[in-house]
Amino acid sequence: MAIQTYQLFQYQEVEEMLEIKQLCKYYGDFLAVNHLDLSIENGEIFGFVGPNGAGKTTTMKIISGLLKASSGEVFIDGTNALKDAKQLKQKIGYMPDFFGVYDNLKAIEYMEFYASMYGIIGKKAKQISRELMALVNLSDKENSYVDGLSRGMKQRLCLARSMVHNPDLLILDEPASGLDPRARFEMKEILKNLKDMGKTIMISSHILPELAEICTTIGIMEQGQLLLHGSVEDILEQAKGRNSLKIQLYSGQSKALRVLKENPKVESISILDSCLKLKFRGTEEEEARLLRSILEAGAEVSGFSRERGNLEELFMEMTEKGEDENAD
Repeated sequence: MAIQTYQLFQYQEVEEMLEIKQLCKYYGDFLAVNHLDLSIENGEIFGFVGPNGAGKTTTMKIISGLLKASSGEVFIDGTNALKDAKQLKQKIGYMPDFFGVYDNLKAIEYMEFYASMYGIIGKKAKQISRELMALVNLSDKENSYVDGLSRGMKQRLCLARSMVHNPDLLILDEPASGLDPRARFEMKEILKNLKDMGKTIMISSHILPELAEICTTIGIMEQGQLLLHGSVEDILEQAKGRNSLKIQLYSGQSKALRVLKENPKVESISILDSCLKLKFRGTEEEEARLLRSILEAGAEVSGFSRERGNLEELFMEMTEKGEDENAD
């Protein structure tokens, strides 16, 4: 396979690819990043979640050397990135949330232009450019003009350009922003392939359900602070207790409601025809006891299930909690 010739994806034997310690960024009196501590292990896809203004893009720009930190430390592959900017730029591929394209440049010319910025020219630049375009499924667009490509194709081309110098860490700010479902799926598959090939990826996104499918770890950020950080499995387990139980009734709705209203673990109940949906903060054992109580009360249940842990609901709850705490 041609990509192997370039040795594009050489896995590094390092436990932590990125380590951030007490990172702060002030804009005047405004603290955009508030004593951030974060580590990302080699080979991970880390999902950076947060609303606009949470500090995600600021953090990514500091890591990428595009902004100066007010204080704190950033280590990439063991190197102090804030003190060695030249070496930093060789280790990072950065894809911004908004990027421009150049009129009257073909896709292959666009790639070769960016390769030249890293001293890669001539036949080697063309070879690398073609291999990367193949990786992002754009081989058939080599001679197409960049400004005529679809948004999804431009996003993939921008991802390819961020890898011309074979970086260890990819920093991708909202790479799926504005894409249609098919283009998002294509981008997701490319990111999975990059992970399998050994790249470490930091990706920000508002498309929360999709992060659970591609990320190994997730961090939720709000007002410059990391509210929650962990593996997708751990975070989904926390989300599980914040989601709904669904109880489908054949008969005895009033009897079931009486039992639910008496249970202190039930926080809210909504009714849609014969289906009850409720917030329940109990364990699986307590769920079983709840079901038994409903049956013993004389209600007939035809369906009982818990919705899968939902990152979006967890995100909303965590950020609302942060806002409440700041209001006090």
